[in-house]
Amino acid sequence: MKMASRKLWVAEPPAAYALRSPLVVDASVVAALVFEESDGDKAEAMLAARVLHAPFLLDHEMASVALRKLQREQLSASKATSALGAYARMGIECHAVDVAGVVELARRYGLTAYDAAYLWVAEQVGAPLATFDQQLAKAAREHLAGGDRVHDTG
Repeated sequence: MKMASRKLWVAEPPAAYALRSPLVVDASVVAALVFEESDGDKAEAMLAARVLHAPFLLDHEMASVALRKLQREQLSASKATSALGAYARMGIECHAVDVAGVVELARRYGLTAYDAAYLWVAEQVGAPLATFDQQLAKAAREHLAGGDRVHDTG
């Protein structure tokens, strides 16, 4: 004897990406925000309500930016500490990269391996890439969007 058909119910929270879309950010964008650079307001507007992603090298790049600013006396030690604390609280999801894949992207688009790592993560996550670097933006436009869907914030 066959049992009566039951309705299957599935209850789940809304997908995180539906509420906060993913975005890969490079060091130029994060530095502009946390070190309160002139373009920090543009960076802040772009990052709002996003799940942020980057390659693990972002930690090293942020340390390098802080050190360079300290050596050039562009900010005090306490400001550097504060900025790096703000960076740590951003909750950026960092990713390991495929080294061979990064090398291929760097070679194909004439990028540094560092910049190619951001492009590699953007491709893997399926997310747009935010940068103030014109060469990286051009490569991302070609590689990720075919040149017709890159958002230019001026």
